[in-house]
This record gives sequence, C-alpha cells and structure tokens, in this order.
Amino acid sequence: MTAMKKERTGRISMPEQPAEVRKHNFNEVALGYTAAEATAEAARCIQCRVPRCVEGCPVNVNIPKFIKFIADGNPEGAAEKIFETNMLPAICGRVCPQETQCEELCILGKKGDPIAIGRLERYAADELRSVGGRSCKIGDGTEMEDGEPGAGCLRAPTGKTVAAIGSGPASLTAAADLAKAGHKVTLFEALHAPGGVLTYGIPSFRLPKDVVKAEIDDVLALGVELKTDYVIGRIKTLDEIAEEYDAVFLGTGAGLPNFMGIEGENLNGVYSANEFLTRVNLMKAYEPDSNTMIRKGKKVVVVGGGNVAMDAARSALRLGADDVTIVYRRSDAELPARREEIEHAKHEGIQFCLLANPTRIIGDYGDGTPQGRKFDVKAVECIKMELGEPDDSGRRSPKEIPGSEFLIDADVVIIAIGTSPNPLIYIGAPDIEKTKRGTIVVDDDLRSTKENIFAGGDVVTGAATVISAMGAGKKAAAAIDEYLMKK
Repeated sequence: MTAMKKERTGRISMPEQPAEVRKHNFNEVALGYTAAEATAEAARCIQCRVPRCVEGCPVNVNIPKFIKFIADGNPEGAAEKIFETNMLPAICGRVCPQETQCEELCILGKKGDPIAIGRLERYAADELRSVGGRSCKIGDGTEMEDGEPGAGCLRAPTGKTVAAIGSGPASLTAAADLAKAGHKVTLFEALHAPGGVLTYGIPSFRLPKDVVKAEIDDVLALGVELKTDYVIGRIKTLDEIAEEYDAVFLGTGAGLPNFMGIEGENLNGVYSANEFLTRVNLMKAYEPDSNTMIRKGKKVVVVGGGNVAMDAARSALRLGADDVTIVYRRSDAELPARREEIEHAKHEGIQFCLLANPTRIIGDYGDGTPQGRKFDVKAVECIKMELGEPDDSGRRSPKEIPGSEFLIDADVVIIAIGTSPNPLIYIGAPDIEKTKRGTIVVDDDLRSTKENIFAGGDVVTGAATVISAMGAGKKAAAAIDEYLMKK
C-alpha cells in the first residue's frame, strides 16, 4: 500500500496519473482519494464555530457538516448533506476553483494549507454513487432524519410551469431547486446532449462524461423534463416560450467565440476553442473509430491563458501533437487559469510563450494555382509585450514592444480568448434589454426587462466559472419561486 503523500503542512495530496502516461490518454488525471486519505484529510478540519468557508461557497454547502460525516466514516451521509444545496457535487469537486472561494477562507490557510474541500466533496459524491445512492427520493416533502436520502426533498406540486433554456450548470441548478419547490420544469437544450459546457467544453481528463451524465440524471429524476435539439430563436422564440410557461430561466451561457480580428484567422487549421473542444468532447473526435473531423496538428499554438486555453492545449497534446505552445500577452503571475491546471499543463510538456501576442497567422498558399492552393496554417507571427499601468480589472495592461516580432511554426492554431452570448436567443424577443457585450440586463433578483423571464450565469456575466453559474441558478430559482407563489 502506497503511503499517503502530504503537502507542505499536512494536507493530503490526491493521487494522479503520471504526466508521461496521462498526456497520451483522455482518462481522468486526478484519481481521487481513498477512504483512508479522505478520512485523514477530513480530520484536519477544526470545525469552526463560525465557518467562513461557507461564505465562500456560491451554493452555500454546509462544508463543516459534510466534512464531519467523512471524518466519522460516513461518506454517503456527507454526500446527502451536500445534495441539500448542491445537485452537482461530483462535478464541482472536480472543476470548481475552490482555492479562490471556500478554501481561500479556510482558517487553516492562514498558517498553512487549507482543508482540501473540493477533493473531499468529490470523494463523498463518488462514494455515494459507488454504492448506488441517489441524490433525491421523490416523496411528499416531509422531513426525514438528517443524512437520509432526500431529506425534505420535494414540496407538493404547485401547478406552476417553468422553462429553463439551456442545460448547463446554471439551468441544471435552477431546474433542480425549482423542481424541489414543486414546480414543473422543462429544460430546453439546443444540442443533442445536455450539460452545456460540462459536456462540450471541459475535457474528460478533467471531468469524465459519465460523471456529468449521472448528475444530470439526478436532476431529471426530480421530474424535470428534457427537450434536446431544441433551438430557441429558431423552433420557437423566447417570447413564445414565455407565453407558454409561467416563468422562464435563461441560462444559455456564452457560447459565441471571440476572435482577434487579425490576418489569417480564416485559414485552414484555425479553430475557436469552442469548436475544437466541442469536436473533442461532445463529438468524441479522439476515439479511434470516430467520424468527427478534426485536424490533429503536430505543431499547435493556443492563444489565451484561461482554463479553456489549458483544456485546448492539453487536448491537442493528447491528440498527438509534438509541440504545443500557449501564447499569452501577460506574465505567468497574471495567467487567469487555475494554478492546478497550469501546473498540469507544464508537467505534460506544454510550452508557455508569455508576454507575447499574435499579430497575424501566416498561411501556406501552395504554388499559386487554384489546384495547388492549400490555404493552410504555416506559422504565427507574434510580438513581444511588456506590462504597463493597471487596467480596469486591476491587472497591468500589456503593451507592444516595437520591432520585436518573431515567428512560431504551427499547423493548427486555437483561439481561446473568451466568448459572448449567442445572439440567436434574442430573435423574436424585442423586450429583452442587452448590454453592449450582448449580455442580458437583469435586476438584483436576476429578472430581465420582461416580467417573467429571469437569467443567470454567463449569459449575464460573460464567461465565468461553473460554480458562479450554479450560484446564479440557485439565486434565480429562489426569485422565480417567490414570483410564482405570489402570482
């Protein structure tokens, strides 16, 4: 039996696939805690009388209580405690940035390492699943003993109907809370599979798709109806949906990719990160017998420094690239991706070209004849940058260094510089007010400028994290419930 590894002040490390092995497969990198590791980590929690960690959780999980269950050897009870406020714990335990939320507020972090809250959340959810447990039992809403499955799970039916547009983390969270409140909820998904960014965006080596499916199934088990291949703005307008349902939650995310507007972005081999990751994750282009077309480059350049850029770069490596380079216009300290994902990428051999920015993408045009023209990516021209004064976000603004241009050879370029809401959703909905960025204007209760339409997640904030979208879904669900019951 392998001895437990501890981080600098006693925190239990999570076992991982070795970098040289994992960079050749799409299996999950982090392998999860054993029972002994989870119990030892949970025992570090000092059970604060005023648990500030809960303040940092957008969905208000009772963190000390579920950790106490694990310390006492009851992971199933821990999972049920989490499920009271969070229907997607196995997902959150894997992809949420706990280091800047709940763990950042852990009192142990003042002098050492905080409790590994995310790792413990994942452990509890996985253990419940391993013994065939589910998050909720449909019942009459009566209170059951603490820790029992489905404690106070469902309120009596209200007869009210809610449409949740999109089936990503915001809509799934809103749908679950509204179903528990007794309302009849229908999820509308434009693609053929539910989950939004959980399904098409985050690679399986970070978030296995069987985990996503299992937790979506838990939401559907509450009585939520799912309609896939249903494009709002094409099949029906948002206004038409708002006429049919008592309330609408719009959680369509931000799926429209941003581009740089530089020369060569239309060349063969240039992808948005959205398209590239959708082909890999939703359409499973990495499988040997897949019919999904994707260019498996040998020299790949990824533009951007967020989690999406890390996901794209690490996916390209696993597809067979020899060299993968991330180009980011600021320094390592300003990289917006989770530090864990950055370190994983570095360990796997991803190169980081920092303080640089592409100025054009250079193509191979063959011999100039119509038959010989390839229009393929050949290289990326970049210019070196330096950091100047802080911008509106507080980060130092990058400035070009004149005359510092250089080339990086590339046969695939992936643009991962952010996304915006898809304007298709607004067709036939003239009363919905939008910002200049295309996001929806909402009030403090996440209500839009149309009375019965609420919105939350990336469609309101722009691209953000899974857990922030879930927090918005939970807040909107409470406001919708109040609206419906008063109505």
